[in-house]
Amino acid sequence: MTAREAYVVLNQIEGIGPVRVRALCEALGSPEAVLAASSAALAAVRGIGSKVAEGIVAQRDALDAAREESAAAKLGARLVTPVDAGYPEPLNNIYDPPLCLYVRGTLAPTDARALAIVGTRRASHYGIAQAERLAYQAAKAGFAIVSGLARGIDTAAHRAALQAGGRTLAVLGGALDKLYPPENRDLAEQIAAQGALLSEFPLGRAPDRTTFPYRNRIVSGLCKGVIVVEAGIDSGAMNTAEQAMEQGRSVMAVPGRVDLDGARGPHRLIKNGARLVEDLDDVLKEFEFLFPPAERARLVRQQDARQRLTLAPAEEAVVRALWTEPELDVDVLIRRTGLSSAQLMTLTMQLEMKRVVRRLPGRRLALMDEIRQWELAPADATS
Repeated sequence: MTAREAYVVLNQIEGIGPVRVRALCEALGSPEAVLAASSAALAAVRGIGSKVAEGIVAQRDALDAAREESAAAKLGARLVTPVDAGYPEPLNNIYDPPLCLYVRGTLAPTDARALAIVGTRRASHYGIAQAERLAYQAAKAGFAIVSGLARGIDTAAHRAALQAGGRTLAVLGGALDKLYPPENRDLAEQIAAQGALLSEFPLGRAPDRTTFPYRNRIVSGLCKGVIVVEAGIDSGAMNTAEQAMEQGRSVMAVPGRVDLDGARGPHRLIKNGARLVEDLDDVLKEFEFLFPPAERARLVRQQDARQRLTLAPAEEAVVRALWTEPELDVDVLIRRTGLSSAQLMTLTMQLEMKRVVRRLPGRRLALMDEIRQWELAPADATS
């Protein structure tokens, strides 16, 4: 058995994790030696004991690395262990790096410049808008956007990174074959095509209350820093921020409305020293070692250039109709603009790609919050 195969098997054994496996490997010499050791030899390792040792011995013979790898391949995934060249380097530097990653998609060298954007599943319109705006801007600046594929802020961050043409990585709270939430299946497919889906959980492991906190250390561990957008005090996003601090990563937060519960987490982080983030420039300042002043100024100018919209007449008609309303039903927009349903559908897709409008439940549309601060240039203007 190779070290790689041993890591795949050890990752499937219940009752042990990266910290215990590291202790066993240090005491016995290698992951292969751990799987070949007697129960007594395993029990003698500090922090293991007889119960855990017996559990290892009872499970190991029934597990097969090749079988697990074959099953992953049927899902279009591959396994990556700490001894593989493709293992993400940032994870080697955390306290408890995963023993095995199930990867569907691609991992790229540029993913070393990664930024996590996390927050509540029950996000407000404001929170969604801020997550989308920052993820889009950061992806355009060259960051890979990392999040957890959950509803709310995570979903908004992934979608915006994809719309920006950037890379995004989703760290799952369960196995690749137990995707959650189910309504994000199409989004997961897009992420796998333009980034990667990642999980450390063996196939068949459904997500539960214990798996989500455990995966948060990977979300933060992959990144240079974490931005929290709307989160309760005891939320998973705050747990990710705590993990980031322990790992020596930067922690940033977006301020919110003081009367919203989702503002309490970011505001606490800011009070405790996290960088307050309003726009891309705040993010770039946090990483001055990555973005020298001249490069930072260039990226900010590039972002500012997008503040002048150049719209075709039909697109401008949609924006004008939405300008004084928080949101409008599609049928109302059709009446106000004189466009056909097919025309409006096409224009909506175009305006979504330009980060001008967003879809809401119930066939409703709204302008992105920051658009109201922009200047509408004439249709024949240049940006």
